[in-house]
Amino acid sequence: MVPDAIEEAVSKITVSVGRERYRVLIGEGLLKQLGKHVRKYLSRKTCAIIADDEVAQLFARRVERNLISTGFHPTLITIPAGEKSKTLTQAGAICDQMIGAGLDRQSFVVGIGGGVIGDISGFVAAIYQRGIPHVQIPGVNTRDGKNLIGAVHHPSLVIDDTDVLKTLPRREFNQAFAEIIKHAVIADAKMFRTLKVARAFWPAAAGETHALQSLIKRNIEIKSKIVAKDERDQTGQRALLNFGHTVGHAIERAGDYRKFLHGEALSLGIVAAGAISIKRAGLSPDQREAIVDLLRQFELPTRLPKNFQREKIFSALKFDKKFKGGKVRFVVTR
Repeated sequence: MVPDAIEEAVSKITVSVGRERYRVLIGEGLLKQLGKHVRKYLSRKTCAIIADDEVAQLFARRVERNLISTGFHPTLITIPAGEKSKTLTQAGAICDQMIGAGLDRQSFVVGIGGGVIGDISGFVAAIYQRGIPHVQIPGVNTRDGKNLIGAVHHPSLVIDDTDVLKTLPRREFNQAFAEIIKHAVIADAKMFRTLKVARAFWPAAAGETHALQSLIKRNIEIKSKIVAKDERDQTGQRALLNFGHTVGHAIERAGDYRKFLHGEALSLGIVAAGAISIKRAGLSPDQREAIVDLLRQFELPTRLPKNFQREKIFSALKFDKKFKGGKVRFVVTR
């Protein structure tokens, strides 16, 4: 594919949150032109590349070489994979390595990977030298709760290369659809119907790339629109994004972040939120069953294992960030 054709195949979204604006690029082969894309938005030269040790084996050196070839001076920093790395201690250790490498206020951070890496690289960018730019390449916690400590620090650029998704195992790929189904439930009935008739979005399947790219774009639009209305989580509108997360995060914690992947725990949380919605928000049993069926369609769990220690879930609920005035709050849907 020639460069001009590549440009045309890239979906571009401008996200506006408060006074902040940033670009999201979605398409195939974006990592091959990473330096060129970053150069359009950042004139700085030195940066830290943050990745976990698993993703680093697949992409970090490629990203490092590409940035070097376009005039950047990167420092690669790897951390252990998994939720256990999402700590203040780990963030401090990353900052120490950045200081040791001579990075300053004119540097920036590149985070390779979603989930833990997306959160910790963004947090480090927010606190290092009182805040430096953050480039996020998604795709691939404290001990007592998830996302209780953080900072509002929007990225300068998000690069979503759909080729990266081809490296994910099927289970990892499917878990992402819990968040997509959540977005459909809270904000887009049309997308919900589209997902019901979808046969596959598996990126290795021929002809699925465009459909997947469009699906990613729509989900970014939904999330960014909700965040823009309630940037600092003050009015309650942003809490819509936590549909299913109250019980889902508690299940993750009860399983010591090893029993279920995040999307699998969220799937179970969505089932619970649906049951609560029937009692408190007037959701019909048929609609709740349609949600459960769609979760099953993407091979996501909808029932806890019989031997799972349910009492641990109730103990973990109080660590939810929506916990207020000594009470657990749930997000429900009509």
